[in-house]
Amino acid sequence: MQHLNLRNRRCGFSLIEVLIVIVILGILAATVLPQFTESSANANESALRADLTQLRSQLQVYRFQHDGAFPSGTADNVINQLTLASDAGGNTARVGTAGYPFGPYLMGQLPTNPYNGGSGLLVKSTAISTSDVDPTAMHGTVKVGWIYSTSTGQIIANSTGKAIDGTALSAL
Repeated sequence: MQHLNLRNRRCGFSLIEVLIVIVILGILAATVLPQFTESSANANESALRADLTQLRSQLQVYRFQHDGAFPSGTADNVINQLTLASDAGGNTARVGTAGYPFGPYLMGQLPTNPYNGGSGLLVKSTAISTSDVDPTAMHGTVKVGWIYSTSTGQIIANSTGKAIDGTALSAL
């Protein structure tokens, strides 16, 4: 008789049990996913701040080595002055060329702006204003990631929006 009772016992889970598990998993997902989104925003902001710090420090090194002059000229000239070797007058040549003892200040290219994916440069001969920020702007075929003033040496991110603390990304 006991042998028959063991055979009649059910196997598996009821519909109610499965639904309870799905609800619990949904609640867990709803509490965890916002943390991942916030982590991504934190990572982008940290990368942007690090890139701006690197760009600004290398502009100051360039200025120091070039008798107080910031990189100047067109966007391509400024990028070359930061990524190639240069002489005291700001003329550029390949790294290792005799007579060009300074630089490179950045390896290969400007860093990529983590908010708009651009690594291009918009050069202004005057001070930068908030109206200069245009995340859709292009430098040739490359999206503009940075805005640079040759007169002040200021460089900002070509990004709209706000950082986690509420500061405009272009004001970091």
